[in-house]
Amino acid sequence: MAPRSRRVTSADVAREAGVSRATVSFVLNNTAHQKITDATRQRVLAAAAALGYAPSPAARTLRNGRSDVVLGLLPDWPLGHSAGELIQELTRAFASRSLTFVVHSSIRGARSLGDIWKALTPAAVLAFEPFSDLDSAAMRAAGIEVIVAMYDAQEEGAGEADTSGRSIGALQARHLAASHQRLGYAYPDEERVAVFARPRLDGVREVCADLGLPEPDVRTVPLDPAGAADTIRAWRAMDIPVTGVCAFNDEVAMAVLAGAHHLGLRAPRDIAVIGVDNSPASAVACPPLTTVVQDVAAIAEYYADSVTAALAGTQLSGEVVEPRIRLEVRASA
Repeated sequence: MAPRSRRVTSADVAREAGVSRATVSFVLNNTAHQKITDATRQRVLAAAAALGYAPSPAARTLRNGRSDVVLGLLPDWPLGHSAGELIQELTRAFASRSLTFVVHSSIRGARSLGDIWKALTPAAVLAFEPFSDLDSAAMRAAGIEVIVAMYDAQEEGAGEADTSGRSIGALQARHLAASHQRLGYAYPDEERVAVFARPRLDGVREVCADLGLPEPDVRTVPLDPAGAADTIRAWRAMDIPVTGVCAFNDEVAMAVLAGAHHLGLRAPRDIAVIGVDNSPASAVACPPLTTVVQDVAAIAEYYADSVTAALAGTQLSGEVVEPRIRLEVRASA
């Protein structure tokens, strides 16, 4: 086996550039009020680049008084399109604030929360589900800011941003209620996303009640055409048949479309469907899927602002932030 590579140090950069370690430190840290010629500065930077020098994270933490790492704790979510998009936007939002976003998924068999934050010593933890008071107290005692961000502001322990939930379901229901007497809700066959599904369903129920429509008929829809077809048969057999479906997300909505096709039905003539997330496949579904589009970049900016405010010792406004959502109307509804 090849010997393990040694980490390049500032001493190596100093030797390569023919200067002192102090000069290397002044240049790489951009220290003010030091009389260093531009030629020397460029020589140090060229040497650091040639050697692949990266400052020690521990040294950087000591110099700045804190780490630049924000640890994102994801629950055991399926990492589909929406979760991936959120992670990308959070990474970009924190990078613009000179912070590094590192994600840890709490899947079964993963290392414990205590092991993770002790290994990384982050400046802050952005968690998408509550954790124990003991864990929270231990992190705060270690100087780590703890932000709990939940998608539904009505959930116990939730943060201030209502970035999903009722408003999404309400938008779906209002659009369908204009031309359908009975709505159905296509619930996901995946308990891990219930934290999102429940508030969306609540939004549909509230709109139906406000408009005097019957209670939406809620059924779990599996991601296969035959199973979805069984659900559609049940909806069509009701005294007031379900002809408009609010689906948990685009995947579930496309399962409904596949089930309709399995039965020889057409959307939206026989059954109209609306999804959520505007996934890439939604535009090429048959027919193209009407879907709720969330401003994921704005969600990420809100959470990044929350963390940077906490690190600065300030707080954001306590007002609930309404989600920026819109309906992308296509042929399915």
